[in-house]
Amino acid sequence: MTLAAPRPAPSKLAFVPFVSVDNMMRLVQSIGPETFLTELAGFIEADFRRWPDFDKTPRVASHSPDGVIELMPTADAENYGFKYVNGHPANMRAGFQTVTAFGVLSSVANGYPLLLSEMTVLTALRTAATSALAARYLAPEGASCMAMIGNGAQCEFQALAFRALLGINRLRLYDIDPAATAKARRNLEGQGFEIACCGSAEEAVEGAQIVTTCTADKQYATILTDNMVGAGLHINAIGGDCPGKTELHRDILLRSDIFVEYPEQTRIEGEIQQLAADHPVTELWKVMRGEAEGRRDPRQITLFDSVGFAIEDFSALRYVHAKLPGTGFAEPLDMLADPDDPRDLFGMLERSKA
Repeated sequence: MTLAAPRPAPSKLAFVPFVSVDNMMRLVQSIGPETFLTELAGFIEADFRRWPDFDKTPRVASHSPDGVIELMPTADAENYGFKYVNGHPANMRAGFQTVTAFGVLSSVANGYPLLLSEMTVLTALRTAATSALAARYLAPEGASCMAMIGNGAQCEFQALAFRALLGINRLRLYDIDPAATAKARRNLEGQGFEIACCGSAEEAVEGAQIVTTCTADKQYATILTDNMVGAGLHINAIGGDCPGKTELHRDILLRSDIFVEYPEQTRIEGEIQQLAADHPVTELWKVMRGEAEGRRDPRQITLFDSVGFAIEDFSALRYVHAKLPGTGFAEPLDMLADPDDPRDLFGMLERSKA
């Protein structure tokens, strides 16, 4: 019997690099937001192409009338990652973010954390990168215009990602809150987009080849009705992300070819919670590996029913960890007990009195 070569012992870490919100923003700006999104999409695609290598489970969720708190774990043979994230739609009225998050990347070999990072900004970036990456496989060829229904915190990130990966520069914006649309218009015009602000969702969809829906309210909603969806459209549905929260009329789902991240999670939280448990869907990783078809017909309606999955967060943490060396955009965090003798934790405590 041939024995595998022993794995090299991982280096002993006294401190864990911590990426604060301020340092995450500095890292993004130093790379450039669209370059960051493009490179991050590359990491996500690489990990989706090795999907079978990962431990996978639906996220562990604690639901309340006010929102949800979730833990999103996954691991491959080398690293373990998780994200803590909340979703509280009413937070905005009190001046708080709807979504906040942090994440950890650790070594499987010894269990030591390699990185602790804010993930509020990073989640917005990875969600946008995943949306645009999916659209590369699913959107109609030559798409040039995207409708964005729901102009909150995710809006600008989505726009930048779709321009970076697909060249989309024309946007049609609509939100039930005109202030949100005004905010998005101000930010996106500053980034060089051609903007049309619309008075209704119906108006926003006119002339668009891609429609992104991203609303915050935790309810069964009908942001898109069946008559608004014509042949050849690609729908990027990212607002429905928990039980009891959807954005699309059920009839749209019945006319669409539906693509998902992880069916076991999406059937609980996504648009397809409206459908029978055996309704056919295609896993996006299979399209990326050439094991399933994406868009195959110019008249096909494609729907990316995205709820976010832990492997995307793993990819984002892996990307940040790879980009950090030499930047100075991390602080050493003293969170690992490191006694001279691993068995003498109490002795380390006693010596601290000195």
